[in-house]
Amino acid sequence: MNRITHSHVLKSISKSIKNNHKCMCKYAKYAEQKSLERIRNIGISAHIDSGKTTLTERILYYTGRIETMHEVKGKDNVGATMDSMELERQRGITIQSAATYTLWKDHNINIIDTPGHVDFTVEVERALRVLDGAILVLCAVGGVQSQSLTVNRQMKRYNVPCLAFINKLDRLGANPYRVLSQMRSKMNHHAAFVQLPIGVESNCKGIIDLVGEKSIYFDGQFGEQVRYDEVPKDMRVESDERRHELIEHLSNCDDAFGELYLEEKPFTQDDIKAAIRRSCLKRTFTPVFVGTALKNKGVQPLLDGVVDFLPNPGEVENYALKEKEGEESQKILLDSSRNGNKPFVSLAFKLEAGRFGQLTYMRCYQGKLQKGDNIYNVRTQKKVRVARLIRLHSNNMEDVNEVYAGDIFALFGVDCASGDTFVTDLKLNLALESIYVPEPVVSMSINPTNSKDRDNFSKAIARFTKEDPTFHYYYDDDSRETIVSGMGELHLEIYAQRMEREYNCPVTLGKPKVAFRETLIFPCEFDYFHKKQSGGQGQYAKVIGVLEPLPPHKNTLLEFVDETVGTNIPKQYVPGVKRGFLSMAEKGLLAGQKLSGLKFRLIDGAHHMVDSSEYSFFLAAQGAIRDTFDKGNWQILEPIMSVEITAPEEFQGAVIAQINKRHGIVTSTEGTEGWFILHAEVPLNDMFGYAGELRSSTQGKGEFTMEYCRYSPCLPEVQESIIAEYQNSMGLSPEKDKKKKKN
Repeated sequence: MNRITHSHVLKSISKSIKNNHKCMCKYAKYAEQKSLERIRNIGISAHIDSGKTTLTERILYYTGRIETMHEVKGKDNVGATMDSMELERQRGITIQSAATYTLWKDHNINIIDTPGHVDFTVEVERALRVLDGAILVLCAVGGVQSQSLTVNRQMKRYNVPCLAFINKLDRLGANPYRVLSQMRSKMNHHAAFVQLPIGVESNCKGIIDLVGEKSIYFDGQFGEQVRYDEVPKDMRVESDERRHELIEHLSNCDDAFGELYLEEKPFTQDDIKAAIRRSCLKRTFTPVFVGTALKNKGVQPLLDGVVDFLPNPGEVENYALKEKEGEESQKILLDSSRNGNKPFVSLAFKLEAGRFGQLTYMRCYQGKLQKGDNIYNVRTQKKVRVARLIRLHSNNMEDVNEVYAGDIFALFGVDCASGDTFVTDLKLNLALESIYVPEPVVSMSINPTNSKDRDNFSKAIARFTKEDPTFHYYYDDDSRETIVSGMGELHLEIYAQRMEREYNCPVTLGKPKVAFRETLIFPCEFDYFHKKQSGGQGQYAKVIGVLEPLPPHKNTLLEFVDETVGTNIPKQYVPGVKRGFLSMAEKGLLAGQKLSGLKFRLIDGAHHMVDSSEYSFFLAAQGAIRDTFDKGNWQILEPIMSVEITAPEEFQGAVIAQINKRHGIVTSTEGTEGWFILHAEVPLNDMFGYAGELRSSTQGKGEFTMEYCRYSPCLPEVQESIIAEYQNSMGLSPEKDKKKKKN
């Protein structure tokens, strides 16, 4: 029995080596310099469980990049190729965005598979920052969900053209027509079908190509054989109607095609394709593809759509900021052509601790980089020698000798932060716009279970805070606890599990704490005089001004304005005032929370020829803020979350009652086929433990997603309890505090 097993293992190993050799031979030509028109940089983004990773797995299989397909929650315990982390395979979710590349019809396609959970939103953010196009995956049953809207906003922020792919046609309750109407109403997309499904649910046979007016079937064990046929007779009327709808939408979006349509001139399939491409690049039209990745239908035509309709790096305008002293920074258009001699410019968009040290993912925007070249970090001015250039396929690496504009690659041993610009010539003074990073909303205390694991714990914290800009860490002197902050409970739980697995350091997480903020209700004037004389040079500074609240849409920001006229406060001391204000904003005196939504207006003051210094004005600004805490009316702001709940209709009353109990406001409800979707805004402080309550009240059928919406003033009783809790932790009772103030 052992001998048979042993020979079987040897056969399978030799077979996999042969397969890998075939793949390597096929992809050896990838390293050759391709023309810019034959490159696509795309991301796959969607709501949780819409099928992003499954779709990526199918793309890699059909393009010959992998020999066998594996499922996200497969029975073979291998897991999808792009879910390389053990935790991802166990949980069946994507935690880190993963990069790969493949070939389709002689086009190089760089793909980044991104997570769907809002907790890992920065992974989507930085992927979309460096990509030229995207596939927006939507579930045929769930439709446009909360995270779909977030991803849509992110695409809009970075002006990324996209195709929509309605996935999971094989699922019970699939309705692609409803999803299209949601795209138009909820996302404001000018969208139309370019394909129609031939049957849905268990009757899903293939798709109809509306542009080419033919049906497409996927034969073979894994749908690898694409067969074209005539449109089925029973679908010809619908096919003609939908094709006419597509043409009408295109004539509204594209002027050149609109003229052909209005003048009733004949147009060909190529005219329609060219119109889709032009309008897709301008983000005025979104072509909608259909299919089911799990059942291997519709993936190859989607790849054709990527090649036909999404831009190559040369068709996207990328700008850098050129900084000059005393002037506003200018926008400079970067040259992405591959034959120019322009200097190299790239952006580091992701950091990861690899097997051989820190791995830095980069996107080249201009010029070329070769092994052995020297590059400079614009922020730190440090020089780095490029020892290795790497292309990535999930967690596998392949060395290359050079990279060109439009390529996504990685380097080892580069000390930098996410969002840094790298150039070969520092005299250019060029910097690329960085990545938008949302503020963390949940905090927890964290401690290693065993005190001997302190070294590993500090290594893990240092690595994770560097890799993920939404994961923050600090030591609270008052509570004497280490605090970590992130985008949600799941976010912090994942990092705790990674510490145990990757650093052998089990940790204990405390009760989640919400990141409250403190702000003023009304403007408050200050006139603070700081004077200290103790032999030698003294300290002398006077600041006069107003601390006022910012409007609600800016209540997470801090602003400092210097309105002084004349020389009462010399200009060299103004930065000291600003630093004093910002250092006090780190911890308010009301409940120990950060200050936000405030504008510090410095109007006047006084200085001394000998005793004044920047430090004196730093202390004066701090004293002025303390004064406003005594004189002003302060309030606490709390994060409000947009919550989307899906459950069977019979539980609607119970779910609404739960939301009301948690001080939530129901914004809208909609029902489809025995299910309802409820949208509400609920304070994050009241959402802890909701998952269990929802499941128990809906017989385990209800599910919810939430994402940060805004900061809003909390209820008076909540504010009182937060202040009381803070005073108790500081050893101050409210009575003692009142006496203290009187004295």
